[in-house]
Amino acid sequence: GLAGRSVHYIARTMSAIFNQAIEDGIIASNPAARPGRYVKIDDRRGKFGFLAPAEGRLFLETAKEHTPKFCTIFMTALRTGMRQGEILGLQWGDIDWNGKFIEIRRASWNRIVTTPKSGKSRRVDMSDQLAQALSEHRLALTKSALKKGRPMSDWVFPSRVGAPLEPNRVREAFFLALKHAKLRRIRFHDMRHTFASWLIANGESLVYVKEQLGHHSIQITVDTYGHL
Repeated sequence: GLAGRSVHYIARTMSAIFNQAIEDGIIASNPAARPGRYVKIDDRRGKFGFLAPAEGRLFLETAKEHTPKFCTIFMTALRTGMRQGEILGLQWGDIDWNGKFIEIRRASWNRIVTTPKSGKSRRVDMSDQLAQALSEHRLALTKSALKKGRPMSDWVFPSRVGAPLEPNRVREAFFLALKHAKLRRIRFHDMRHTFASWLIANGESLVYVKEQLGHHSIQITVDTYGHL
């Protein structure tokens, strides 16, 4: 059930282990030699959906009307290319309002907080529009916390109990907004691809796209978006 590339990485690791076993005199040959002969790596090109800029604007306008509590999450995804877990793992201390960037330090998957997928933190640029939306979102959360007489949560997108928001609620709202906007059904992760496609359409280099998306290597960026 894994992607061909993931299987290939596993097979390469196994091959390296067997090579070490040969050097240690444990075995005579490597049964996992040249794993590329047996594992087909999927072509990343064209394997994703994305929204055109006009569709992105329509989607956000519709979300603001029909799923207002989740609109800022959707804008964050479209304006930064952050993964869903990275967005839900954001804390207010990760946002640099003066430098206009967000430091991605963690990810939240079903309320299990871990490191980002790459295993290291990165910075993503924050547009003026997103900065304003996040500022208004923070003000609304502050007013709500004061009204309820309890401290404000450290999480940018908290649940009702102050913990990181559940991803299934985000996906439900996402699909509902798409439906009301009469747009085709895409995955939440496709907003990450949408962000990348918009950067490329605006003439940004693949190196910049790599840095913003946090890819492990430029080859992943080229394989995924080079055809655009």
